[in-house]
Amino acid sequence: QVQLVESGGGLVQAGGSLRLSCAASGRTFSSYAMGWFRQAPGKEREFVAAISWGVGSTYYADSVKGRFTISRDNAKNTVYLQMNSLKPEDTAVYYCAADRLAARGLVVAESYGYWGQGTQVTVSS
Repeated sequence: QVQLVESGGGLVQAGGSLRLSCAASGRTFSSYAMGWFRQAPGKEREFVAAISWGVGSTYYADSVKGRFTISRDNAKNTVYLQMNSLKPEDTAVYYCAADRLAARGLVVAESYGYWGQGTQVTVSS
C-alpha cells in the first residue's frame, strides 16, 4: 500500500511559478513510477508529467513541455513538479499517482493504482 499526500498548490499570477510536492509512504518508493495528472472543472483528467523508477526517465504533456519539470528524491520519498511560466489554462486540481508496474504506460491514468487527494492550482490572468 502506498499513501500519497500532495502539497504546494495555491493562487499565482500568470507567468509565476509553483512547486508541487507529493510525499509517499512506504519503503519501496524508488521502485514506483510516479505521475502528475490534472483535472480542470468540466474537463477530463489529463496527463501532465511522469517519472519512471530506476534511472528516472521523464515524460511530459506537450502543453507543459519546457515549462514544467518533474523530479524525485528517493531518500525523501517525494516527487516534485516545478511549474514555471504558469498560464491561466494550467488552473486545475493536480493529482499525484504511483504504480509499480504502470503496465499501460506512464502517461495513462489507468496505469496508476494509487492516487493522492489532489491540490488546487489557480493561475490568474
